[in-house]
Formats: sequence, structure tokens, C-alpha cells
Amino acid sequence: MAKTVRVLIVDDSIVMRQMIKDFLVTAPGIQVVGMASNGREALRLADELAPDVITLDIEMPGMDGLSTLDTLLAKRPIAVIMVSSLTQAGAAITLDALERGAIDYLTKPAHKSEAATVFGQELIRKIRFAATSDVNRIVRLRKQRAQSLRMAEPVVKSPTESLEGPPTLSRACIAIGISTGGPPALTSLFRELKPPLPPILVVQHMPPQFTKPFAWRLNSVSRLTVKEAESGDLVKPNHAYVAPGGFHMAVQGRSGSARIRIFDGEPVSGHKPSVDVMMSSVAQVFGRRVLGVIMTGMGRDGANGCRAIRAAGGYVLGQDEATSDVYGMNKVAFVEGNVDRQFPLQEGARLIMRYVEEKFLAQPSEVL
Repeated sequence: MAKTVRVLIVDDSIVMRQMIKDFLVTAPGIQVVGMASNGREALRLADELAPDVITLDIEMPGMDGLSTLDTLLAKRPIAVIMVSSLTQAGAAITLDALERGAIDYLTKPAHKSEAATVFGQELIRKIRFAATSDVNRIVRLRKQRAQSLRMAEPVVKSPTESLEGPPTLSRACIAIGISTGGPPALTSLFRELKPPLPPILVVQHMPPQFTKPFAWRLNSVSRLTVKEAESGDLVKPNHAYVAPGGFHMAVQGRSGSARIRIFDGEPVSGHKPSVDVMMSSVAQVFGRRVLGVIMTGMGRDGANGCRAIRAAGGYVLGQDEATSDVYGMNKVAFVEGNVDRQFPLQEGARLIMRYVEEKFLAQPSEVL
């Protein structure tokens, strides 16, 4: 018989605490063992009740969510899910929390409505995942990446690196798909990527209001120019485009002058934005001159997109199990035969740059 997951709810809003509790008491195998209204009370109850998972509000008076998270993790690894307001400020703090060791995050619904129902479903799913995850390993990986970023030299973009690069690179593309555990992993990857590189399209499963601050964060640590994608953007070498939360992203036109299309629609493979949508469109426009990269995340979004890239003659790298917070999307793509080579995260940038040098730069006749 499966073990009951013990949950501690931490939020300064009594309405939010009750809403979360109402969702969880109906979920089989989940037990709410306590509720706290501030960080100090959360620390006391965490010691007394030994929960398996803590849902932690970010904005609280006195001891805020980040300080509470740091103190919790300093005592022992524990699965913490951050519950954030749907604002750019809340998004920025949430990204900090993920780098510090929070397992996952959710955004608060505006009111009890259809959005709240979706929130409840996602909350239950993420709590169950968090309870079965290897918290020690995930927290260790997050802290190692954060430490390496702190120790790294500040990034200074040179004028030559911000240019569009060799013309041949505009006829190639790198397509990255990623989900749970993605923000810290992508931050680490982009810190090491160096021009010249073809345009990079990124689908990171995130809600609206989160993708713009995330793109800013990547831009701040990278020698590439990173932005949240907009419809009509001309995809250019040495630039990366992050799909906006709540919309699909595709490319259209011809390689060399392709532009981004942002559009609404039904979720694909359970997500919007969808990795499958982006990768399939890239395969159609750029053909064999596509490097696909499928990374950490739950579910199977991206598996069909990786298949499309390989069917068009492109190449696919998949993050390995050892360095993935969640070996899910990348596992499905690998098991189904749609990954050419697996890689540890710390080798990702080197392999990407080497592939670009050997396939996109050293063989310019292929694009004529």
C-alpha cells in the first residue's frame, strides 16, 4: 500500500490556506498535517510534524518565503513547492527559489473559478511528484549549479558577439524543450554557450508573466541575446527566443529569413506552449539543419517533436538521467528512439557548440 503523503501548508492568507486544504482533503493518499501563516511558524511545525511536502507562500510578512526555504533546506532536504503570485516580481523570486532548491512551483489563481480548479489539479499532481522525487539529489544538483554561477566571472557581451554571426547560421536552428527543473538547468547551460551559434528557440513550460523575467535572467548570464519571443521576430544567429507562457510558438517562412509566430490554441501534449509544436515547425522550415535538445521534465511533450527533427535529417541531444531533475520528457524521447546522443548537463554547452562548428560552420556548402 502506498504511503500517505503528509503536507504542511504555509501561506499568510487564510483564504489561500483553506483553498489549498479543500483541494488536498479530497485527494486520495494525501493528508494535510498542518497549516502555518508565516515563516517562523512553518519552521516550528516542520520540526514537529515532519511533513513529506511543504507548500510555501513567497510573500509573507516577517520571514518571507525565500528566507524560510533557505532555513528549511539548511536543516534537511525536504520537498518544497513554492506558491507564487502571478506577477513578474513573484516570478523573479520564484526563479530564485528554484535555484536555491525548491522542487517546483505553482501560481495562485486570481479567485475561486475554473483557474482555481486547474490550480488544484496541478497542485495534487506536483505534490505527488515531489513526494516520490529524490529530494537529496535534486537539492544537491540545484545548489551545485547555483554555486558555480556565483563563482563564475560576470558575463560581458562584446559588440561582435551581439551581431548576427555568419550568414550560414541563419539557415540553421537549435530547438530546446524543457519543463520541470528547467530554469536552473537552462541558466547553467546558457552561462556556458558562446557565439557563434544559430538562432535558438526555447520552450520552457511556464505560466504567463513568468517567461519574460526568465528570458531576462538568461540574458543576464549569457553571451547570447535572449528575449521573450514575439510574433514577427526575425530569428537571428546569436539570439535565443523563449516561448511566452500560455501561447504556442512556431517558425514560418524559409530558413535564412524565418520569423516567429506566436498563437493561441488548444494545449498539445498537455501543454501550451508545447515543445512538439515548436520542434515540428522548426523541422519543417530548417530541415536537416536543426539541432534538437530535449531536457528535464515530466510527461512526453517533445517526443514527437524530436521524431520530426530526426525524420527531417536533423540531430537530437537528450539530457541524461543522472543530471535531470526529472527524467521524463527526455526519457520518453530516448526510449522511443528519437535521441541520437544523451549528455550530462555540464557537457551540454560544449557538445552543442561542437556540433554547430562541425555541421553548420565547417560545411557551408550544405546551405547553398
